[in-house]
Amino acid sequence: MAKVNRARSTSPPDGGWGWMIVAGCFLVTICTRAVTRCISIFFVEFQTYFSQDYAQTAWIHSIVDCVTMLCAPLGSVVSNHFSCQVGIMLGGLLASTGLILGSFATSLKHLYLTLGVLTGLGFALCYSPAIAMVGKYFSRRKALAYGISLSGSGIGIFILAPVVQLLIEQFSWRGALLILGGFVLNLCVCGALMRPITLKEDQTTPEQNHVCRTRTQDLKRASSCSTWTKEWVQTCLCSSLQQEYSFLLMSDFVVLAISVLFMAYGCSPLFVYFVPYALSVGVTHQQAAFLMSILGVIDIIGNITFGWLTDRRCLKNYQYVCYLFAIGLDGLCYLCLPMLQSLPLLVPFACTFGYFDGAYVTLIPVVTAEIVGTTSLSSALGVVYFLHAVPYLVSPPIAGWLVDTTGSYTAAFLLCGFSMIFSSLLLGFARVVKKMKKTQLRLLAKESDPKMQLWTNGSVAYSVARELDQKDGESAL
Repeated sequence: MAKVNRARSTSPPDGGWGWMIVAGCFLVTICTRAVTRCISIFFVEFQTYFSQDYAQTAWIHSIVDCVTMLCAPLGSVVSNHFSCQVGIMLGGLLASTGLILGSFATSLKHLYLTLGVLTGLGFALCYSPAIAMVGKYFSRRKALAYGISLSGSGIGIFILAPVVQLLIEQFSWRGALLILGGFVLNLCVCGALMRPITLKEDQTTPEQNHVCRTRTQDLKRASSCSTWTKEWVQTCLCSSLQQEYSFLLMSDFVVLAISVLFMAYGCSPLFVYFVPYALSVGVTHQQAAFLMSILGVIDIIGNITFGWLTDRRCLKNYQYVCYLFAIGLDGLCYLCLPMLQSLPLLVPFACTFGYFDGAYVTLIPVVTAEIVGTTSLSSALGVVYFLHAVPYLVSPPIAGWLVDTTGSYTAAFLLCGFSMIFSSLLLGFARVVKKMKKTQLRLLAKESDPKMQLWTNGSVAYSVARELDQKDGESAL
């Protein structure tokens, strides 16, 4: 009981142990997203060792990325029903096991199962619960906290990429995977930092779950064969899940989910085809690698600075608008990319796209929390990242097919750009429609109740009209 009381709080502390949560989430991001990106460094080694083509080898990266996002709701369920600590520690063990077993692989199929499925499943159990925990500890500085936490992806790539290459050169790809497996075990340490906290709006949930579990046990003891009993047991077992995912029926979340599909489709292909496109316009290999480094570093700056900016008082109430603005600008960058065919022109593109890519990634949890609230944030983030899975899996092959068919990158980049612009416009249109409906409801309320005629004096509204007439009538009587 003492443990529960110590974890109880009425409001997000916006500091204190929250900064340790940010540090833990930062390391989780490095161990999951940065390690996933670094798997591409092994491609040449895998191709040479197993004598396979690029398409078959590329499935390793696609599988681990897809499984991480596809199983994100599972990570939310585990963290909600046990704890965030248990979920992240279990995920760390699974991810490390996948990398270690992958170092003993004798075929690409073995890597599909170990490095792809098992490691991806472990990352899924860690990623969304860690991000959701940051949202529970921060309210006023939430965007800044998320900016620091999610910058681990860019910083991790910047540091890990040369380290992994050095490990491959010194110990071969098998030794490098084995060492990465040990490194990913740090996720267990990150999980230990995730001290649970119960907010004011969360305090009824454990009691309801306890009642549900009590009913289930009583019904099981009463009759193990009764159809009525089985139905009630199923109802009790599912009630908590229904409560956690009730946000799926919210119109605002449905719009966000649809926009995420188009946004995820547009953002993925650039990181696959930016270097080949740069090489195709005459940029050298060293310069192309320099462009990717710029993209990664500016992405980090976008994570932190945009999070800090949107936490300022002047932008605090416009974080939703800033989110769709950042997505729309990335889409416009895509549309301009086919016209940029030299290094001096590609450098500003890398800076602009990288900055706003980091900007909207930081605001995804913030916007989700604004729509569903802090109580359902973990489950909602699981669904949001789940929706990334299919676009991440299919968009690079579709873009590659367009490049093979048309002989240029123009069609692929334009499709990605229009996809991201549509995502931004959809969110903007939904917000405008919502405001129009609110305005209409206010007008209807005023028309239906003539007593509530408001006269505004500065910032104070006074109810007049009928009440004054009634008082005059009473005094006359």
